[in-house]
Amino acid sequence: MISKEKITKISVTTATAIVIANMVGTGVFTSLGFQVLGVQSIFALLMLWVIGGILSFCGALSYSELGAAIPRSGGEYTYLSKIYHPAVGFLSGFVSVFVGFAAPIALAAMALGGYFCTVFPWFNPVWVGATVVVLITLVHSINLIIGSRFQNIVTTLKVLLILIFIVCGFVLGEHQPISVLPLQGSWKEIGSAAFAISLIFVSYAYSGWNASAYMAGEIENPQKNLPKSILSGTLIVMVLYILLNFIFLYTVPIAEMADSQGNPIIEIGALSAGKIFGNTGGNIMSLVISILLISTISSMVLAGPRVTMTIGEDIVALKFFAGKNKKGIPVIAIILQSLIALILIFTSSFDAVLTYLGFTLTLFTTLTVLGLFILRINKPDLPRPFKAWGYPITPAIFILLNLGIIYHSLTSKLAESLAGLGTVLIGLVIFYITQYYSKKSIKTF
Repeated sequence: MISKEKITKISVTTATAIVIANMVGTGVFTSLGFQVLGVQSIFALLMLWVIGGILSFCGALSYSELGAAIPRSGGEYTYLSKIYHPAVGFLSGFVSVFVGFAAPIALAAMALGGYFCTVFPWFNPVWVGATVVVLITLVHSINLIIGSRFQNIVTTLKVLLILIFIVCGFVLGEHQPISVLPLQGSWKEIGSAAFAISLIFVSYAYSGWNASAYMAGEIENPQKNLPKSILSGTLIVMVLYILLNFIFLYTVPIAEMADSQGNPIIEIGALSAGKIFGNTGGNIMSLVISILLISTISSMVLAGPRVTMTIGEDIVALKFFAGKNKKGIPVIAIILQSLIALILIFTSSFDAVLTYLGFTLTLFTTLTVLGLFILRINKPDLPRPFKAWGYPITPAIFILLNLGIIYHSLTSKLAESLAGLGTVLIGLVIFYITQYYSKKSIKTF
């Protein structure tokens, strides 16, 4: 007989599905058009995805150790609160609520609407995306078991369809005469500012490798299963991304990845599908990609509110957001996140949100991995069921690469970077206001 606790916990399979679904979404189907504006070498373009995968895996190793040592829901919010200061944790939680999950949900919904309306142009893409967000919010507000099963099904379909797309890309359609080997100027492009800026888009495409950390407290045996879900999910996605982008480059000429005004084409997947399957088949695959994005939205709607819930549990002035229904679902946090996403869907442009999001998230993932060094020094006797492989080299690689991304963002995308810093400043003000009214500090380590 299965215990009640067992039933209400998330399995390692679902946790891995959440990681994969969070990662495989908007970025990989939309960002290549932005990358080819500054990077033309096929070798350099594929190296973007290799480096992005290495970066994500190094971060995943660090988060696996932190999540096993501190098995509480909340992700960066929990880690930074305990390692640095409650204010730092709150800032990361604030960013996660308003940027880290709501914005990607909005981006995925925008992309879903765009792909869907290439097949059914009489629909409004904004309203299509918004409707999907509302429906998924309702699903995950009902029951954790229902939401978990739904997540497993849609993620499995996503991976299978991507694999079918990759295989068909190799054997069907007209192929471009490309070489994956470095040519003259390839290494120079890898060292360029344009490559570093493109890495922002790639880094966003890989974001989500830490998704299960936000739900650590709801995972079966988190000390063991959290690292499994993070690492296996990241490796699977890395392989899928490299193969998928090769297919995009193999089937679509770089010159066709921009419109007549030189603006990047967002629906790269639709272009590639048209080359592989023809117009009719391309329309079918565009519809399929839009369906795949449902999994991305679903995983974020499932994981994100756990951060808001944890903040509400810690800060008296915000305890309203910790509210759960009779089945333990943080319904209020889910609704809040979806409302923010809906506002972004109806008011923001895709590229502006993408750049702003990538910069802001990079700040806190970098700070979190740096915290691994601090925790090892300050808490050497803390039980660590999992230790990051390759420490200290792997977390150092993650930090150094991300510092490069942050630097080039500030020098090349100043407006979006300042918007990210402004979001952090607003969060800091809100933190001290809540502290003043709650008259109670957040629990520390």
